[in-house]
Amino acid sequence: MGTRRRSPAGGWPEGVETVPLRDTALDAPKGARAGERVVEPDEPPAVRVWITYGREQREAEVDGWAIGWTSRQVHVRYLDAAGRQGWAWVWASAVERR
Repeated sequence: MGTRRRSPAGGWPEGVETVPLRDTALDAPKGARAGERVVEPDEPPAVRVWITYGREQREAEVDGWAIGWTSRQVHVRYLDAAGRQGWAWVWASAVERR
């Protein structure tokens, strides 16, 4: 998997750090999106998303942007409670537009 990240509409917020690996959100199963067409919008819509993160598998609802999706999953760029940016694939039911 590549590390290229497309900036959201309006660009990245100034001075935003990346979520450390120990606190990153868990991805939904990759096999559930295998062979699916991924839609990548020119301007990612703002969303509210539930993520599970960290070693303790804590849960949180955070703000983010839908940077891609399949029929069942959404690839989100999110800001955690500390204002750091992260990326995760989540189930579509965990996402709603803001």
